[in-house]
Amino acid sequence: MVPRNVILAACTALMAIGQGARAEDGAYRSPYGVEFHFPEAELIGDLERTERGDHRLEAEIPFHHWYARRTLERWHAWGPPARDYPPPPGLEEWSVDRKRERVVAVALRFRGYAYQHHHIPDWSPPPGWPWKETCAGSNGKGVDCSNLTGFVYNLGFGLRLSTDVHAQSEERAARGPGRQATRLHAVELPSSYEERLKTLRTGDLLFIRNRGGKVSHVVIWVGPIGRSPDGVPLVIDSHGEDVRDSEGRPIPCGVQLRPFRKDSWYNHSASHALRVFRD
Repeated sequence: MVPRNVILAACTALMAIGQGARAEDGAYRSPYGVEFHFPEAELIGDLERTERGDHRLEAEIPFHHWYARRTLERWHAWGPPARDYPPPPGLEEWSVDRKRERVVAVALRFRGYAYQHHHIPDWSPPPGWPWKETCAGSNGKGVDCSNLTGFVYNLGFGLRLSTDVHAQSEERAARGPGRQATRLHAVELPSSYEERLKTLRTGDLLFIRNRGGKVSHVVIWVGPIGRSPDGVPLVIDSHGEDVRDSEGRPIPCGVQLRPFRKDSWYNHSASHALRVFRD
């Protein structure tokens, strides 16, 4: 039987792993956490033991070129694109549940990062670099919603998704090593909130529409491994809108665990989900 991990109330153990990880802002303490069914070492131990977890290797260009003039001229405010990661060794032998929990564990490495229009989480440009204004208030490391989800599946599994949120929502295959494609399964959402909770699976990408009806946001479904004081299911995303936690406090802009409430924008404007790992 697989041992159960302890409840990581603030997920600080996960965030401490890897050079790219950053602790949450000390001014905010989230009431939300995650309880994994697999030991931490089985989920993301490779991100601690190998160069896969080295933040200096996130981009397709060498670290010493991240802030070069040529990088500025080519990619402007977005910074360098992510590298193509290989799949982790032995992935084909993993259970579906282990793969799904790895999605969340990888995403939590970036909990507390700011909402930025960057391709990779740890790209932090120097003063004077062009900046696409966000709720973060200034430039610095961070990612937006679809760059987060794209990077998580890339870092975690070697799968490349579009980082344009609308294009990502319409993809039905993810490019892998050697141009091999992994099928993405579209999941139609039931109309009722209760049935949606039964339908979604940990690690699913859930797409949200804006007021005009176009997909404009994506979140990672945490599912039954999420822990909240009021029992509300959780998602993890990079978000800039005003969402309050179970204690009524504003959740900071950026990568955070957030509640998926029945009366929330997430639920009312949900479009569909994509599932990579099926039973």
